[in-house]
Amino acid sequence: PNVPLRKLVWMIYFFVGVTISFGVAGYDDFLRSLATIAAAATLAIGFAMQDVLKNFVAGVFIFTEKPFKIDDWIEWDDNSGVVEDISLRVTRVRTFDNELLTVPNSQLTDNVVKNPVDAEKLRIKFVFGIGYDDDVEKATEIILDEARSHEEIMDSPEPSVRLTELGDSSVGLQSRIWIRNPSRGDFVKTRGEYVKRVKQRFDAEGIDIPYPH
Repeated sequence: PNVPLRKLVWMIYFFVGVTISFGVAGYDDFLRSLATIAAAATLAIGFAMQDVLKNFVAGVFIFTEKPFKIDDWIEWDDNSGVVEDISLRVTRVRTFDNELLTVPNSQLTDNVVKNPVDAEKLRIKFVFGIGYDDDVEKATEIILDEARSHEEIMDSPEPSVRLTELGDSSVGLQSRIWIRNPSRGDFVKTRGEYVKRVKQRFDAEGIDIPYPH
């Protein structure tokens, strides 16, 4: 990771050596031209190093503040994945499609990074839409029953249901459940099973899940 820095130091040594040699040989005009070139090169290097320094400072922040660590599941912008490696310049994240992203640290510190898994548990929210003519209390009890009976859904914190939406065609009941020690695969599997079971109970009990009109 220090190869670019070593190359830069070598180039500086080389430039200083050439300058001294021409100075001893009496090429003053050439030295003045060389100084102008060096000033322009220094300015260019300064601009080029801005991103490097920005990512380095961001890396120091990540190491000291620890907003996430290796093996954490993080989400930022429209990306998500599991952290595989953190260096002072970049963080490597394995997506759930098994792609390895090399992310400049400044992207993670300049944006909001979500760590969905807190204290080794994950909260899942899902909104079930029922018809305006359906029984809200009955639908709520079905949603809670299926949460309590699922072996991967935690009893504490308890599952909960809140009426959160009055849409054009449906009443929205938001379910909140928790699963323990989740990976992305566990999260998707558990949510899918839970939603399917609620849908089957709704069908059996005559509760409608309307489509938009």
